[in-house]
Amino acid sequence: MHDVWLRPRRVFRELSSRPIGTVDYLLGAAQGIAGWLALSRAQNAGAGGSVAEIFGKALLLGSPAGVASLFFMGAIYARLGAHNGRKFARNQLIHVLAYSGVPMAASLLVWLLTALLAGEATFEPVSRADTESFVALLLDLQFAASVLLTIWSVVIQVMGLSEIQGIVTRKALGLWVLGQMIGYLAMLFVIIVLATLFPNAIPR
Repeated sequence: MHDVWLRPRRVFRELSSRPIGTVDYLLGAAQGIAGWLALSRAQNAGAGGSVAEIFGKALLLGSPAGVASLFFMGAIYARLGAHNGRKFARNQLIHVLAYSGVPMAASLLVWLLTALLAGEATFEPVSRADTESFVALLLDLQFAASVLLTIWSVVIQVMGLSEIQGIVTRKALGLWVLGQMIGYLAMLFVIIVLATLFPNAIPR
């Protein structure tokens, strides 16, 4: 799995004939947890909830959401590929979407370490005036690390789409952007519906 950081094309070629497995589901769940933690910080969840509560919600709600997003985004990219006259095997798409999230899965260690040292301040988008300089620096480093790891996940995903579709990276980037736009609008709709039906389930 470590090869996906620097040799993603080779990894995706090796995975192309393998069925969807446990690792794919675990990586999908890890991405969902990381995404939930980032959302919690953006929604200032640390101001009204404990670290345990935030991580508990991330585990219970983020995990299944992350796995579901693999198949949801896989369906979107399969549709876009078919529209362009190319067909993807479902296992190839899931492998790309799951394994490209290895850097995001690694960011969970950064989230956990920061939460252990900084507590609820980890999930506040703006540092308080009385925040110690060390904690403020730690939060800045955590944010920078999360952004860089997310960007690297995107790079791997684009390279994976390029590999399985047999197109140049520039076109794969365009395909990725289009898929993300469609996925974002669809998920925004789902979040609005969930927030309406279950107002306490969405971080505030």
